[in-house]
Amino acid sequence: MRLVTHGDSAPSSVNRYLLPHEHQVIMVRRHPAILLRPVAEVFGGLILAGLLSRWLGGSVGGQALVVVWWAWLLLLIRFVWKVAEWSVDYFVVTSKRMLLTYGLITRKVAMMPLGKVTDMSFQRSVLGRMLGYGEFVLESAGQDQALSTVNYLPYPETLYLEVCQMLFPGADPGDD
Repeated sequence: MRLVTHGDSAPSSVNRYLLPHEHQVIMVRRHPAILLRPVAEVFGGLILAGLLSRWLGGSVGGQALVVVWWAWLLLLIRFVWKVAEWSVDYFVVTSKRMLLTYGLITRKVAMMPLGKVTDMSFQRSVLGRMLGYGEFVLESAGQDQALSTVNYLPYPETLYLEVCQMLFPGADPGDD
């Protein structure tokens, strides 16, 4: 199963980092589970703000209520920011390298050439197995690379097999 076919094109936020002689093979957005903590913070803050509103409900707590709801509004703004950041984060595997593009205001690109990858593994936590995400761990021969771990990747088994097929071409299972 191909995650991205050759006819698909990367969004312009990713396409600008592709070299003219390489083509995109795989492109995935990070798993939405990366947003679980911000969602929990917003809902927890809302419950806390509601409870404090009920507890401080008199005229004495008016100023405190304003502070409580402003604090919750800041949590909500932070959540919207995290969703916007998630929407522009991509893991891309091209014919020559792996890229992780992320960041909303300060755009960051981490890259590792496919030829430098000496070892690759993936791991999944219990929550990752339940929700369908994993983490890639990449190693190169004694060098410190900009791209060493990529967390919250969807379809980790399929993605792992696709990347391994690119790293070790020509290994046909029927050739024994």
